Amino acid sequence: RAQAERVFENIEAALAAVGADFSHVVKLNIYLLDHTQLPILREVRDRYINTAAPPASTLIEVRSLARDEFLLEIEAIASLPA
Repeated sequence: RAQAERVFENIEAALAAVGADFSHVVKLNIYLLDHTQLPILREVRDRYINTAAPPASTLIEVRSLARDEFLLEIEAIASLPA
C-alpha cells in the first residue's frame, strides 16, 4: 500500500509540474511483482482516477523491477490540450 500511494503521489506531482492532473491521464501501464496485491493497488488508484471514466490500463505481473525494493512501477501517459 505504501509504495502504491507513493507512486501515485509522485505521478500527481509530475502532472502538476506541467499544469496537469489525473483527468489528463489517458493510459496507465502498471508493472506489479505480485498480482495478489491488485486489490490494494486498485483501492489506491481509485482515489486518484475518475472511476466513472478511467484511463486505459495495462497490468503486467513481472519477476523483477529496476530496483530490488520496488514492488511496482507505473507509467502514466497524459494528453494535454495544445
